[in-house]
Amino acid sequence: MAQIQIMIRNLLLISNSTNAGEDYLAWPRTFIKEFLSKFGVHKVLFIPYAGVNLTPASVEKSFDLYEDRVKKIFKEMGFVLHSIHREPNPVIAVNEAESIVIGGGNTFHLALMMQEYGIMEPIRRKVLRGTPFVGWSAGANVACPTMKTTNDMPICEPPSFNCLKLIPFQINPHYLDANPAGHAGETREQRIQEFLSVNRGTTVVGLREGCLLNVEGDAMQLSGNRSLRVFRHGMDAQEFQENENLDFLLK
Repeated sequence: MAQIQIMIRNLLLISNSTNAGEDYLAWPRTFIKEFLSKFGVHKVLFIPYAGVNLTPASVEKSFDLYEDRVKKIFKEMGFVLHSIHREPNPVIAVNEAESIVIGGGNTFHLALMMQEYGIMEPIRRKVLRGTPFVGWSAGANVACPTMKTTNDMPICEPPSFNCLKLIPFQINPHYLDANPAGHAGETREQRIQEFLSVNRGTTVVGLREGCLLNVEGDAMQLSGNRSLRVFRHGMDAQEFQENENLDFLLK
């Protein structure tokens, strides 16, 4: 008789780190602190590989700067943060992690390095066994089955677009309802519909800035000051508010 596998996952998937005019990680700070504290987290393993544009210095130096920037904020929240790029064996670091946090930046570079260091599958196994996971922007992108709904420029070419598949749908972070005035290119909705015309069985969630998804097992809640949009091929986009049930997206 086949065993039924119970999926344990505790995720905080954040559209953006910073709202216009605010300090870095200001708006999601309370959510992050409450989320990690709920699970008794003290130590955080940080994945900085998306952060390649913090400085004109080397990519490796940018990881140091990224770690320093995020470490200061997490220390203020009461957590000890350590970056995986300082670890001699990234897989062991993942397997021993108390919690995992993936920062934003360029999703192509993030996926490339996660695949090169062989940590994509270890993180997936670890998180689906209950280890708390926080990701913002690119960090939310890689929680999806693939990174195909990122907004980022392909500055490098990862071996695969496949990612962690912690959730069964795609996220488009920083979702915008319209193009800036004077811009004649496609809207974000048109780009997503273009994606869905080829990937017809996929659901895409447009997660506006200032919003996040909190996933616990098979339950999911939207938090933030705006609604989200759900896109499916051949259907009109649907809007969902903070207090509405989103568990169906996890099925």
